[in-house]
Amino acid sequence: MNQIRRSNERGHANHGWLDSYHSFSFADYHDPRQMGWSALRVINEDRVQPGQGFGTHGHRDMEIISYVLEGALGHEDSMGNGSTIRPGDVQRLSAGTGITHSEFNHEKAGVTHFLQIWIEPSAAGISPSYEQKSFSAEQKGGRLCLIASADGRDGSVSIHQDARVFAGLFDGAEHARHALAANRKGYVHVVRGSAGVNGSELAAGDALKADGGDIVIDAGKDAEVLLFDLPGNWPAR
Repeated sequence: MNQIRRSNERGHANHGWLDSYHSFSFADYHDPRQMGWSALRVINEDRVQPGQGFGTHGHRDMEIISYVLEGALGHEDSMGNGSTIRPGDVQRLSAGTGITHSEFNHEKAGVTHFLQIWIEPSAAGISPSYEQKSFSAEQKGGRLCLIASADGRDGSVSIHQDARVFAGLFDGAEHARHALAANRKGYVHVVRGSAGVNGSELAAGDALKADGGDIVIDAGKDAEVLLFDLPGNWPAR
């Protein structure tokens, strides 16, 4: 079973300094039909104006992945980490028993465009931790490159959930097939450009929910795609 959700169906909030689209219920946007998909709880597409950002705030019991598309995102947290996340970088923050952090666009000109992704962990109360790795366009070109997994395999960042996250760049005849194992769910989010996903054309911001079966990505037009392989037996919302 496949379900398509179009970009214009997402929640939207424009605060001036922040323009944000919500794939799932978040903050003032609430849709009981869109409370997540398996353990995937949040995909926010954020554009932060120069010199602006998220002041120090807290999180608990969540795996938070930041995926920068344009610009740069400055990060500081209560564990003493400080870094700048740029396109190609993947940052994972395991909030666990509790952390605080801030995220800012420190550039004097230019918007920072990034995805903030939340995945519910398989266990509560873990020790907070942080990880950041970079993945080149060559690694993602015409294929699904593993960027996050439970065991950190193939150089991916490690997350505390039985889930895998892939990123791929597709153009022209490039294509990829991902087989979901029995009792698994998939979620495909087109980050930019457009691509065919299981025979449907998806544009930037569009997504496909898959309940089992294969996922085929093809017919890309400067497409960047994220694919989530998720547990099928995660508690219903």
